[in-house]
Amino acid sequence: MKHILFTSVAALALVACGEKASDADNATTDKDAAEIAIVGAPELGEWGVEIDNIDPEVDPGDDFYQFAGGKWLDSFEIPEEFSSYGAFTVLFERSEDRVRKIIEDAANGKTADGSVEKKIGDYFASFVDVDAINAKGLDPIADDLVRVAALETHDDVARIMAASDLGANAFFGAWVDVDSKQPDRYIVYIAQSGLGLPNRNYYLDEKFADKRAKYKTYIAQMLDLAGVENAEEKAQAIYDVELRMATVHWEPAKRRKRELTYNLKTLDELTAFAPGAPWALILEEAGLEGQNEFVVREDDAIQNLAAIFTETPVSTWRDYIHFHLLRSNAGILPTEFDDATFAFFGTELRGTPKQRERWKRGVAAVNGALGEAVGQVYVERYFPADSKTQMQALVINLRNALDQRLDTLPWMGEETKAAAHEKLEKFTPKIGYPDKWEDYAALDVTRGDAYGNSKAANVFAWNDQISKLGGPIDKTEWGMNPQRVNAYYSPNRNEIVFPAAILQAPFFDPYADAAVNYGGIGAVIGHEIGHGFDDQGRKSDGDGRLREWWTEADAANFQQLADALGAQYESYEPIEGFPINPELTMGENIGDIGGLAMAYHAYKLSLNGEEAPVINNYTGDQRFFLAWAQVWKRKTREEALKNQIATDPHSPARYRVNGVVRNMDEWYDAFGITEDDDLYLAPEDRVQIW
Repeated sequence: MKHILFTSVAALALVACGEKASDADNATTDKDAAEIAIVGAPELGEWGVEIDNIDPEVDPGDDFYQFAGGKWLDSFEIPEEFSSYGAFTVLFERSEDRVRKIIEDAANGKTADGSVEKKIGDYFASFVDVDAINAKGLDPIADDLVRVAALETHDDVARIMAASDLGANAFFGAWVDVDSKQPDRYIVYIAQSGLGLPNRNYYLDEKFADKRAKYKTYIAQMLDLAGVENAEEKAQAIYDVELRMATVHWEPAKRRKRELTYNLKTLDELTAFAPGAPWALILEEAGLEGQNEFVVREDDAIQNLAAIFTETPVSTWRDYIHFHLLRSNAGILPTEFDDATFAFFGTELRGTPKQRERWKRGVAAVNGALGEAVGQVYVERYFPADSKTQMQALVINLRNALDQRLDTLPWMGEETKAAAHEKLEKFTPKIGYPDKWEDYAALDVTRGDAYGNSKAANVFAWNDQISKLGGPIDKTEWGMNPQRVNAYYSPNRNEIVFPAAILQAPFFDPYADAAVNYGGIGAVIGHEIGHGFDDQGRKSDGDGRLREWWTEADAANFQQLADALGAQYESYEPIEGFPINPELTMGENIGDIGGLAMAYHAYKLSLNGEEAPVINNYTGDQRFFLAWAQVWKRKTREEALKNQIATDPHSPARYRVNGVVRNMDEWYDAFGITEDDDLYLAPEDRVQIW
């Protein structure tokens, strides 16, 4: 069971986690940032955009992405430890350095036993002590491997799949979240799971045949390292059951369809619907024995997976769980397991040549286990109060912009417009950090026990989730740590969330030109608001309830516009044989196009009828669009790009720029785009939804 907090969010891509546009050499240190604050100058360039990256040899109408950042794109080399690199990555590394300092301060201070500071320090120290991990060999995980070896019945297998400490792979995943149709309560969601490769495409698409062969080799390698006999034969059996599961999994694009993924069932109904699995036993083991209603996402997939569960021999499940325990814990097992896992998932699947330094991975581990404890210190040290104040004003301006735009939509009727205004009014913005911090008193951390600490974190996270059941909705809850460079919209809470770490240049800079902030963080704000009105977010009302609040005619008009946009993105093929899937990326594409349009409107409102000044021969509109391009400037390795196209609902960075601006009349005017330019679209072919 995957014991993860999987809130229903539509988040910005993070390349390796995120996306950005300035190279590592241009990233400022904390000292640099402090000096910038003193002199009041923008962090990037003279007014917020690094114009030295512009390639004047490229016509902006032929490739605006290359024009805006071509010199950087042509010269920058992706560091060996990254599969891609951009603006998000620069801020990710800055956040990583800051968190390391927070952790070291906690570790070096005189901290009392049981204090959260000591837990932070001990968790990190245990993870980075590779010599101790190697010296222990498989001893830390040995008892759990014995548990697996002792499995004799399918009931035994079901219990261990549901055990909260192991986080073992299973044919299903479960989490607790707000009920999408009854948003005044929490409910347990059950979804398809069980694969080791990124998704079903990797098992079924001929383009990934080489990855499948190497995955089987990797499985055998891990079993062989653990001293398992007949490793190749068992690897084939493990792969075969995963392949069988993959054939009944829903396609990634189908999983986005919210009306299809809400299937409310009682325990009796679930048992009758998917009788292959012992659901009552599974729920009891997971601490959910008191629950009687569940949302089953991919209903027929769960039905088929339950049948596969009971039809697969226990001996195969033993080997399957054994392998996946080794795989999922490879980072805290001896180096040979860690290296083999990185070689496959890092290098083979994403093209990354080099494993990240141990301390950096330790920071990620602490963020995962004690993220809000670290985040509380991060905010105190690195997030100025006036940044939150300015962001609140920007959110108000973006909301006002969409409010005005709704009134002028030619394709939407008055009844639906009234409901859309109501939804917009009910949006809840969260900026910087939560009002209430997580309490980690129940999390036990033991210095020198990296594996035990990981298990304790699994139990803590799962207990934290199930403790919400039956209680009121916690409106202060966040789905991301403040030190994460990202943002998201939650449809069942109708809220937009902007962690502190993204509120830096190039997204937001209090000293940058207004056009740059609107083209950067303003468009990000608009993007997240836009998710409330994209092809899936639009299906929830202002209270977060999944229901149809559109007239039939307006829904049809919306779909016609979405189809036209999809046709544009379907024509993009970043790598030969790997076209963008518009059904998978539709929500993010609508978020980008709507978000930039809202941000432009809000920028114009901010000028109060005055003309923007011309700076360095760039008009305000040009600076606005350059800021958007700067945010998404990114270099990506080919294998990582293939992976993104197959799995990620976000379009690759180039198309988050070129695919968006070519639909905005204002961009044509700003850069003098004509029919002779490659990106030109006839006015009637340009898509504007919001």
